Amino acid sequence: MPRQKNDRDDNPEWTRKDFAKARPASELPPHARAAFPKMRGPQKAPTKIPVSIRLSPEVLQHFKSGGPGWQSRIGEVLQKAAANANRRLKGGKTA
Repeated sequence: MPRQKNDRDDNPEWTRKDFAKARPASELPPHARAAFPKMRGPQKAPTKIPVSIRLSPEVLQHFKSGGPGWQSRIGEVLQKAAANANRRLKGGKTA
């Protein structure tokens, strides 16, 4: 009975020697790199900080009902509230 081929035959686990020979994709010739989707590089300066916040179900439902981008919309509302609070502290008018 012939031996059955399994996934490990086509895709063996990498050894230290394999990793030592590996090179970054940026070293591939342009025609080979074109076959891979372009990905965003690292941010120069992160603009947002991940946090965990508890919101009421009503608030969350309101923002999620607007579709994708609900987290950004929450951020915009909070940014406006912070700007208004800063103006009040400095004695200016609020919008």
